[in-house]
Amino acid sequence: MTDQTQAALEALFNLAEQAAENAYAPYSKFRVGAALRLSSGEIVTGTNVENVSFGLTICAERAAVVRAVSQFGPKIRIEAVAVANLNDRPSPPCGACRQVLAEFIEPDAPVVFSAAEGKCAMAFSELLPLGFEMKLK
Repeated sequence: MTDQTQAALEALFNLAEQAAENAYAPYSKFRVGAALRLSSGEIVTGTNVENVSFGLTICAERAAVVRAVSQFGPKIRIEAVAVANLNDRPSPPCGACRQVLAEFIEPDAPVVFSAAEGKCAMAFSELLPLGFEMKLK
């Protein structure tokens, strides 16, 4: 994992909690926020947006990635991620979010998320050890 300070990761987690306040989750009531720190130093947040057709729901992590690319372009690199929810339940990134993050994240980037014991932090490579990869020319 990178040498990012505990205080910086805590601040990122707090931003994820603030983003969760804006969640649109009328069906599950599971309100999630994500915050990404980019290699440029910029912070981008996202929140989950549900849909009555649950398959069309977008998770907070993917919303944040889409926002980061929209704002800063396709060459972004993510150096830290925080995921929080307002339901006091564990919420590591789901498999789809892990794969989308893999497209832009540094392998040793810390990912902090709500866990059964409070918060958990681990390197992204631990979270998605065998992600799908394609080398583009």
